[in-house]
Amino acid sequence: MPDPTPAANAAIWFTSDGYDPARRGINGRRVAGESFLRGFFTHGRVEEFVSVAHTQGDHAAFAEMARAAGVTRPLRAVRLDAPAAMAPVEVLHYPAPISAAECWRRSVHGAAAWALCGVTHTTATKNVMQALFDLRAAPQMPWDAVICTSDAVQASLRRLMELAEAHLAHRFPGAVLPARPLLPVIPLGIACDDFQPDPALGQELRARIGAAPGDVVAVTIARLTPDEKFDPLPLFLAMEQAAGEVRAFGGGKLHLVFCGQFREELWEAIYARAAVRLMPSCGYHLMDGGNPQDRKATLSGGDIFVFPIDNLQETFGLAPVEAMAAGLPVIVTDWDGMKDTVTPEVGIRVPSELPRAGLSGYITQRFLGGTDAYVQYLSQVSALTPVDVGAFARALVTLAMDPDLRARMGAMGQARARALYDWRAVIPQYQALWAEQRAMLAHARARGGPGLAPCAPAQVPVGPAVEEMFAAYPTRFAPPERRLAARPPEDRPPPAEMFALRNYALRRRLIDDPARIEAVRAAYAAAGPGGATEAEIGAALRLPPSVVGRAALWLLKYDYLVEVS
Repeated sequence: MPDPTPAANAAIWFTSDGYDPARRGINGRRVAGESFLRGFFTHGRVEEFVSVAHTQGDHAAFAEMARAAGVTRPLRAVRLDAPAAMAPVEVLHYPAPISAAECWRRSVHGAAAWALCGVTHTTATKNVMQALFDLRAAPQMPWDAVICTSDAVQASLRRLMELAEAHLAHRFPGAVLPARPLLPVIPLGIACDDFQPDPALGQELRARIGAAPGDVVAVTIARLTPDEKFDPLPLFLAMEQAAGEVRAFGGGKLHLVFCGQFREELWEAIYARAAVRLMPSCGYHLMDGGNPQDRKATLSGGDIFVFPIDNLQETFGLAPVEAMAAGLPVIVTDWDGMKDTVTPEVGIRVPSELPRAGLSGYITQRFLGGTDAYVQYLSQVSALTPVDVGAFARALVTLAMDPDLRARMGAMGQARARALYDWRAVIPQYQALWAEQRAMLAHARARGGPGLAPCAPAQVPVGPAVEEMFAAYPTRFAPPERRLAARPPEDRPPPAEMFALRNYALRRRLIDDPARIEAVRAAYAAAGPGGATEAEIGAALRLPPSVVGRAALWLLKYDYLVEVS
């Protein structure tokens, strides 16, 4: 049953880019975001689901995803420029690490107006690293949270914050920094039922690749790029080493199935050429990672799941958890999130290395300075990240020659995935965090103290009002008490036509409805040659003086009004 209080709920900061891989393109964060939202819709114990978004289109997409997940509870849409309307919900969940911009946007409502919650995906981009530094200089509060999907990611974020704090302490001696945000470890989740193997599809896969009954099929599902996922060549080498030993023990042929998509077409031929050259004894096969049936067939027809990650882009590794849910034993690199997910009972972790201090600093400096792009940075670090090929080959031989071990590991993997990584188990952890954040907010409000008062909207340091930042630009500011009169219409087009001539609609933003601006012009005309003040026009039209003031400036710009001396 839904929780009768809003304590454990969060409004979802929604943009299709964070949650819709079908429309915006398949990548890890979108797949994880979509899966989270489906999991929240299915297992969230809440009275309502709240979306906070820029556009009605995003709210509609959120509602569409809710309906597709079978949601019958109320949906509530909150405009991003009116976030206080998400009350009584008091946590705003962001589909990435929380940004300094969100902290500043909250500041005009007060630092304890609501709590922010974000989640890590890739953390190696300059944008994310800069955002985490900026967070420590922004009005971030201790009731905010950045969810870390693994212990390794938590350690890396802590180190980033330590470096930021050391710099700020050096630059501003004696400054007292606020407490860091919460950094809880909550794993990514999956819907385990979606990964139940389909024996018929599995047999079709094996027939399609020509795998005989005694053959062993190693599979993976991943983005097919050596720059942003893993270099396949060490895996090819390990497969060929293992194939020789398996033959010597009387085993069958080894096959390797890659299910994924090539972001750049050139890689398909490069992968194929390298496979022929480096693992000629093994079968090499491709499946379409964009096809759900091919993904299901890959996990249903495989004997072993392999995931030799050597890339800083990876932070958790969702695919091995999906493979565990499908009942496959896994062989992975000993790398970031897989240190948490893959235990000896469910698979084998293969040692990996990073360059020692002093060997790769120049790569980071080129990336920081913009000489190298993100993909170049990842590719170069990957080139200096060895994976133990011999250990990988031994792991392949161990599992290839022992079907009983594969079965035991597969069964243990299924149980582990369901117990720890199904959204049924993960969503309550999110809700417990949101409840903790809400409790911290309540405590802060009760205690009071400096730093909680709202910041004047015009004086937000990273986005002050025009009159604050650009005071030296104009001749003067618009006087609020001046009297303005309407010019005779003559041959001047009406405001609506002037709007169309200027084509303000091209930018999809109007300062006001042209019809309301016409009403303001007509009110000035009715006031006669002596004119009127903004307050008088506002009273006549029952409009706030600020609305009249903006309309009057536009009318002055296009010579509909004149100042009465």
